[in-house]
Amino acid sequence: MSSRTETGGAGLDFLKLGGAAFLLVGGILAFYYFSEVSTLLRVIVLLVISGGAAAIAFQTERGRALWQFISDSRMEVRKVVWPSRQETLQTTLVVVVMVLLLGIVLWLFDMILMSILRFLTGQGG
Repeated sequence: MSSRTETGGAGLDFLKLGGAAFLLVGGILAFYYFSEVSTLLRVIVLLVISGGAAAIAFQTERGRALWQFISDSRMEVRKVVWPSRQETLQTTLVVVVMVLLLGIVLWLFDMILMSILRFLTGQGG
């Protein structure tokens, strides 16, 4: 009995997701088909259609799981201790200085190796 219920729910979810995808694709096609209509109006209609498609998609099991994941992610972001402006600037400065130093060191290695190669092949004037 429960397997029938799960199968019916999964089939209905599949139809809902298919309908949402069809609605979204239809909205995009209509956006380009009615190119002579005002762009603002077309964008508003496309946003409304996209919202409707999202509302339908969120009624499925996967949609509810996605919404739960988004909610949990927002809760975790609130728990993060973000660095201060000064810490961010200092860390950025350290990264920029290290990248410049490493670039100079690699450039010097390249010049030395190129000089050695030119000497060994006899191409260096």
